Amino acid sequence: MKVTDLPKQWEQKKEPAERTHEYSLRLPLGDAARVAALAEIYPDRNESDILNDMVAAALDELTSRNPLKEKLGKHKL
Repeated sequence: MKVTDLPKQWEQKKEPAERTHEYSLRLPLGDAARVAALAEIYPDRNESDILNDMVAAALDELTSRNPLKEKLGKHKL
């Protein structure tokens, strides 16, 4: 999935997702404000959902391109 496809996904019913790892990240204030705004626009998604989807989409895009396709593709579970 591409990052630009996420708004269509966020407009659909939220599906439960298993999340086995927890990460902590610090965002610049402007980026945090944009994530919060997205969570307001899509009330069925919280900020954590938005960030999870964005990271997953970015990883999908990275693994679809060479030379990272070979390096990252074998690590996808």
